Amino acid sequence: MIASSQQDYITPEEYLQLELQSDVKHEYIDGYVYAMAGANDAHVTVTLNLATPLRNHVRGSGCRVFMSDMKARIEKLNRYYYPDIMVTCDARDKENMTEKKYPCLIVEVLSDSTEAFDRGDKFADYQVLETLQEYVLINVKRPRVECFRRSGEDLWLLKSYAGSGGTFRLESVDFEAEMNVLYEDVAFTG
Repeated sequence: MIASSQQDYITPEEYLQLELQSDVKHEYIDGYVYAMAGANDAHVTVTLNLATPLRNHVRGSGCRVFMSDMKARIEKLNRYYYPDIMVTCDARDKENMTEKKYPCLIVEVLSDSTEAFDRGDKFADYQVLETLQEYVLINVKRPRVECFRRSGEDLWLLKSYAGSGGTFRLESVDFEAEMNVLYEDVAFTG
């Protein structure tokens, strides 16, 4: 995320109005907006490689899969983010067509410019969402998927999957896929 040139405090309502008119997406953190950087080939490919079979998997279940143009709203913290992939199975999310407040799964595909934020403050912010069961970070430099799962004690447990063989599992939506499908058409750069 990149800080925008507009650094005056704005209300959530002003942010939503600005977002409707903007050609660039912005995330909103406690009154300040931050422009979203564009994604590279690997980022977009991995996102689509996961969203497509995930959508097929939840079809007819009442769950919905959203990609990077849908906002996640964290009301308690006054935040709006654009996760790469978000799944909600909560009927309350059908009431709002521009934001979702009750996701069970959020996926972020890592990039050099956002990795520290995705692992740190953004993850801490997402933990406030009571319906969130799983937070997934996907590396595009090498085959690695990190699944943080909320345990019964409200602790977040990490399960990592690495290498081009084998599978990974998203427990929040009872989904399993092969690593080579997730990384199909991705050229690793580092």
